[in-house]
Amino acid sequence: MTTSAATVQAETRVEPPQPSAPCVSQSDWPQTDVGREIRPAPDRYRNALGKYKIDRLARCASCGHCVEVCQYGVHVKPEGYAFTLRPLDHLCIGPECAETAESCVAQCPQKALSMRRNPSADCMGDPRWSSDLILSTWHQAATGHAAPPHLESRLGASGGGFDSLSFKFEAQGFEEPAPVPAAEIDTGLDLNHRGDGRPQVHIDLPVYGGGMSFGSVSIHTILAKARAAVAWNSFTCTGEGGYHDRLRPYDDHVITQVATGLFGVREETIQRVRIVEFKYAQGAKPGLGGHLLGDKNTPPVARMREAIAGNALFSPFPFHSVYSVEDHKKHVDWIKEVNSTCLVSVKVSTPTDVDMVAVGSYCAGAHIIHLDGSYGGTGAAPDIAKKNIAMPIEYAIPKVHKFLAAEGIRDQVTLIASGGIRTAYDALKAIALGADGVVIGTPELVALGCVRCSCCESGRGCPRGIATTDPELMMQMSLEWATQRLVNLLNAWREQMVAVLSRLGMKSARELRGRSDVLCYVCDEPAQAVEAAQ
Repeated sequence: MTTSAATVQAETRVEPPQPSAPCVSQSDWPQTDVGREIRPAPDRYRNALGKYKIDRLARCASCGHCVEVCQYGVHVKPEGYAFTLRPLDHLCIGPECAETAESCVAQCPQKALSMRRNPSADCMGDPRWSSDLILSTWHQAATGHAAPPHLESRLGASGGGFDSLSFKFEAQGFEEPAPVPAAEIDTGLDLNHRGDGRPQVHIDLPVYGGGMSFGSVSIHTILAKARAAVAWNSFTCTGEGGYHDRLRPYDDHVITQVATGLFGVREETIQRVRIVEFKYAQGAKPGLGGHLLGDKNTPPVARMREAIAGNALFSPFPFHSVYSVEDHKKHVDWIKEVNSTCLVSVKVSTPTDVDMVAVGSYCAGAHIIHLDGSYGGTGAAPDIAKKNIAMPIEYAIPKVHKFLAAEGIRDQVTLIASGGIRTAYDALKAIALGADGVVIGTPELVALGCVRCSCCESGRGCPRGIATTDPELMMQMSLEWATQRLVNLLNAWREQMVAVLSRLGMKSARELRGRSDVLCYVCDEPAQAVEAAQ
């Protein structure tokens, strides 16, 4: 699909130009796949949202002194303009600057400036995805680098899960090993450990994109994920909506999913990919199956899923052809017969006996066991299911890791975790608990501008054109812009991973697997953190 000139102009127009936050015209970007080059991809809306807000009173004389004293580019007065433009609030770092004598607030001759928390930003998010985590993810997607210190980019505000864990070097009283030079650190991951003669599949980050079906999100979202996967030598997953023809150029970096509804499943697409994933259950709603409301089942979606447009679509739970490990093995053998070179991934939720489920999948011949814990899924997943059914992923990972090790098969299987992974720190904590790598979904959507309004189930519910099948809403987001945002996000994550591994004295992400001893509980007092870790 092509973006109209009017849409591009609406997305990229900045009047007048803002030197401190340059906006690259999307119409000038090449219509080819991007590499890993980090380029500015600022917010596509004119008034970007920030943590703090600068108020300028009417007595401002537009003298431009604030432009001279602000080192963060919050204030702009382009050459030839007699007035100073509206402050770029999203660049303000808050009290750390505003409360000093050198700040724009203190230096304004007319005392026309003041700083306060931005109420629009404060109303975003929830305890798991706090406002700071959303804003910091936006910053990483815009710049390709870690967020500044005034944005909390490591922990949410839930008080549990990954928010209750930190690395020991973040607490006081621990001696760090000698750091490893960044150039010597390898973040790559091999996905085939069975030694079964099938090709090795290597990714350059222990991270790949989760399943988002055509119908649940827009084609621009799907293609941006695929193009970012190519740039970073990783993968994205089709979800259970079928294999869109526009994904053909990215076959080597696409995981096609076979779910219980078998929507759009064809042997022709199975033969094209390097990984096929069976989805037995989703951690956000185990036992409930999948559900696509009728207003998202547009004619293009219906054609892909071989269904009738406008009808709600259900994926049953479970596979009604699988009631034993032997039945499971027949599924895996079918895929291996259809595609003699692909790897097979098995996505399961996290019941209390998830360790036994993992062993069963290994015995059935799976290469990758994908554990999907609670707290994942889009805003279409019901909260009552997210919070009360599946085991949180931070409990499931060590349970499965230790059981596979006890069975002597841990090094023959790749353990991938998802369901609540929000940051690079969450990903590394999951690896320290016993996973080999992680799958992400929500961070990708947030990078594209998601505000977590939880209206994903409706065809016109997504105000930012990300999780929508509506053609008009979908065109709000340029494919080139979306691709660059995801490329930038993954670069920021890798930089943070390298920094953490360096401080841990490790030369690869593989060394971190199962090293829960480098983690400690987050406590109110530093002394308590030291005691808890010891």
